[in-house]
Amino acid sequence: MAQNALIHIIDDEPIIHEVLEDLLTSEGYDIEISSNGEEALEKHSSQSFDLILLDLLMPGIDGIEVLKKLKNLDPYSVIIIITAYASIESAIEAMKAGAFDYVQKPFNHDELLLTIKRAIAHKRLQEENLRLKDELQKKFRFENIIGKSQVMHNVFEIIKAAAPTRSTMLLQGESGTGKELVAQAIHQNSNRANFPFIVVNSGSLPPDLLESHLFGHVKGAFTGAVTNKQGLFEAADKGTIFFDEVSSINLETQAKLLRVLQDREFMHLGGTKTIKVDVRVIAATNSELEALISQKKFREDLFYRLNVIKIELPPLRERKEDIPILVKHFLNLYAKENNKEIIGISEDVWEILEAYDWPGNIRELENLIERAVVLTKSKVITRNLLPPFLLNSKTEEDISFTSHRNLDLKMQLQHIQKKAIIEALKKTNGIQKKAANILNIKPTTLNEMIKRLKIDANRLSD
Repeated sequence: MAQNALIHIIDDEPIIHEVLEDLLTSEGYDIEISSNGEEALEKHSSQSFDLILLDLLMPGIDGIEVLKKLKNLDPYSVIIIITAYASIESAIEAMKAGAFDYVQKPFNHDELLLTIKRAIAHKRLQEENLRLKDELQKKFRFENIIGKSQVMHNVFEIIKAAAPTRSTMLLQGESGTGKELVAQAIHQNSNRANFPFIVVNSGSLPPDLLESHLFGHVKGAFTGAVTNKQGLFEAADKGTIFFDEVSSINLETQAKLLRVLQDREFMHLGGTKTIKVDVRVIAATNSELEALISQKKFREDLFYRLNVIKIELPPLRERKEDIPILVKHFLNLYAKENNKEIIGISEDVWEILEAYDWPGNIRELENLIERAVVLTKSKVITRNLLPPFLLNSKTEEDISFTSHRNLDLKMQLQHIQKKAIIEALKKTNGIQKKAANILNIKPTTLNEMIKRLKIDANRLSD
C-alpha cells in the first residue's frame, strides 16, 4: 500500500476520473481531481502534490501549456502525461517540457501503477536531496564558523568579501583551526555551491598516485593503468578543489598544478589531449610557505598563484574569549545527537578549559566536549569527565592565576572570593545560610556577593 502520497488527476473525461480514482485509492493513494487546466493551476497555487497525472488534450489550456505552467510554479513537480493521442512528437515535447514519463490511453493498470511507483520514488529522492542540500548549506553558513573575538571578526570579513569571487585562496593555520570548515563555507556561499566540492589530502598519497588522482590517466600510462580514469580536476569542473596541506606536494606535481592555475588546462597522465576546466582552488597549510620557498621545497611562482587572498586562522590559545561560545555550540550539538539534556559546565571545568593552551585547537576542544557529553550521567559537565592529562596539566593555584594573569589585584581578589563562595555552596548543596557560616560572613553579605560576582547556581554541581 502507498504511504500517504497525494496524486492530482487532471483530465476532462469523467470516466477517466472514475477509473483512476478506483485504481489509485485501492492502492492507498490520496486523490485530487481537476477537470481542466485552469482549475488545476488554481489548486496548485495553494497546495502541493506528490505526483500529477496530466491529460495532454483538454479544452481551454492544453496539457503541454499546463505542464509548462506547473513547472514554473514548482520546478520539482513530478508529472506523468496520459493521453489517447500519443505520438512521438507530443511525447518528445512533453519530455522536453519536464514530464517524468508518458503513458498512452487505454493504459494497462499494472504498467501505470509501476510508473506511478517509480515517479513517487523519484519525488521522495528529490525531496531527500533538497533536504540534505539545505542541511549542508545551513552547516556551512558563515555564522557556523563560530567566534566573537576581533581576530575572528576580521576573518569573517575576508570570507564574506571573497566567497562570491573566483579568486584562489590560501588558508594558513595550525592543525585543528577549522581550515576545511572555512573552505566549505566559502564554496557553499559562492556561485559554485551547486557543483562539486572536492577535498585533496595532499600529504596522504605518494607523488605518482597523487598526480593520477588529480589529472587522471589513459589506459597504459603506467603499470596497472588498465582503463582510462577521470581526474579530480575534471570531477570538480565548475566547482571547488580544496588542497589540504598543500605544502606536502612535491616540486614536480607543483609545476603541473601551477599550469592548471595559470591556463586552466591539463593533460591526463600518458595522454596528449588538452582538457580545459573551470575550477576554483582553495589551498591550506599549517606550514610557513615562505620558509619552504627559501629551502627550495616549495615553488615561489606557485605560492604567488595561491596567495591571491590569504586568511590566517588563529590558534585557539590566541582567541580564548571564543571558548565559551564554542563550548556552548558543541554542548548543544552533541547533547542533541546523543538525546541528552545538558544545562552547562561546572565552574572548575570552565577554569581548566580557559587555562589550557589547546595544542589541537578547536578540533581538540570539540572532541573533549563530545567525550564529556557521551560519558556524563548528569545534566552538568564536571571535572571527573575530563581526560587525566588535562586535570594534571596545571595545579588548582596555577589555573586560578594563569587564567587571570592580566587582571589587577582587585580583580584577582574577586576571583579568589568567587572561588571560595562556590566551594562553600558546593559543600552545603547550595544552602546559603550554611555556606555563610563556613565563610564566617553574614547570610545577607553572602547573598550580595553572589549577585555582585555573578555566581551561577546552575554551574555548581560536581
